[in-house]
Amino acid sequence: MGVELLALHWIYVLFIVLIIGFMVMRRDTTLVCIIGIFTLAITATGSFSGSISGIFNSFIYAITELLPTILVISIIVAMSRVLTKTGINDAMISPFAKFIRTPALAYWVIGILMMVISWFFWPSPAVALLGAVLLPVAIRVGLPALGVAMAMNLFGHGIALSGDFIIQAAPKLTADAASLPVGDVITASIPLVITMGLVTTVTAFLFLKRDMKRGKLQDMPFSEIKETDTDVDHSLLSSGKKKFFAFLIPLAFALDVAAMLTLNLQGGDATALIGGTSVFILLILSLTAHNHHGLEKATGYLIEGFQFGFKVFGPVIPIAAFFYLGDAGFTKIIGEYLPEASQGIVNDLGVALAHSVPLTKEIAAVTLTSIGAITGLDGSGFSGISLAGSVANLFSTEMDGGAATLTALGQISAIWVGGGTIIPWALIPAAAICNVDPFELARRNILPVTIGLVVTTIVAMFLI
Repeated sequence: MGVELLALHWIYVLFIVLIIGFMVMRRDTTLVCIIGIFTLAITATGSFSGSISGIFNSFIYAITELLPTILVISIIVAMSRVLTKTGINDAMISPFAKFIRTPALAYWVIGILMMVISWFFWPSPAVALLGAVLLPVAIRVGLPALGVAMAMNLFGHGIALSGDFIIQAAPKLTADAASLPVGDVITASIPLVITMGLVTTVTAFLFLKRDMKRGKLQDMPFSEIKETDTDVDHSLLSSGKKKFFAFLIPLAFALDVAAMLTLNLQGGDATALIGGTSVFILLILSLTAHNHHGLEKATGYLIEGFQFGFKVFGPVIPIAAFFYLGDAGFTKIIGEYLPEASQGIVNDLGVALAHSVPLTKEIAAVTLTSIGAITGLDGSGFSGISLAGSVANLFSTEMDGGAATLTALGQISAIWVGGGTIIPWALIPAAAICNVDPFELARRNILPVTIGLVVTTIVAMFLI
């Protein structure tokens, strides 16, 4: 049985269309998101003052949800500042420079490394591990920072997270909802993950290469945030000390990786370990390089990192606040104004779509891709995949088969859209580490990801 769609649902859809339209036209979406939050609040509550307060409360909610990511990015940036200032960064990247000699090699090597590490530890810690070390190498051989962000983003938050073959959090959620063994969903997802990954990354690379040849990316700044106080000061550390720390720092992160494996640390716990290690590295380097001024310099580097983090996340908070209203955030920000049967605005839209289409295997495939994409719009990627599994189970019962393939297709669509390749605030880790505009990164990803989803959906039709 379907759900009843209220005015709130249609207002949400309208503002999603407006937000996407403004993004495509390269216009700022902050005002649209704030108006959307206010409109949803006043429609639900009828209170003008309460709706005004709702805007502020939605910002608080978004900041609270994003704070762990803001914190780890700020700390990583602070650490990278001291690495650059002391010249350790140059010593660390020199071995990699021997292997990465062209922009194409930089794109594929960084992407594949990101995918492999993300399979074991998920993308956010992988971005932190790889970005600070390999970004300078890639830029030196001619790959723009935006290209590095795309590689890390598409291979990590796209391929690795959508398949999730090692940790298996995603297939477990979808398989449980579809009443299937996890192994069946993983097996069914392999050809789809390969198709989606190849089509999207190759398409993105071809577009990137074309624009590099035309000179479109040559003058693109690392966002509007200017590097400060990061010119190398060779007097701070001797050559021997630089080489020592260039060996010690990767070793510290390698020990983090070993700890993650041994202690089974994943997701937020793994990110926290990387963040804490980065703080210790920052403190040790500051005290060693700046001697009796080390304490003050350490604080200065941290301040720079936090300035960077909040300046990057500033434009993202309003759009995150709006999209959080599509899920559990609505109740926490505005109140209990949805029907009791509601699963959240976004999930309600997915259920309504599932119950409004006739059933053939082609329509079922298109519908699961659409449901995945719609539920991914909240920027989580994971909040809607259970719904995808439920709908796949429903469809397969009526079609007499194809449950695992449909489940995998919905999972891939939801995570590619919401897990961090399309929704600007979800892809912040890669954008922040590479110091590029997250909205520009989202725009670059939209066409390759869309093409990938279309091809993957067609392939799924033949596999059902």
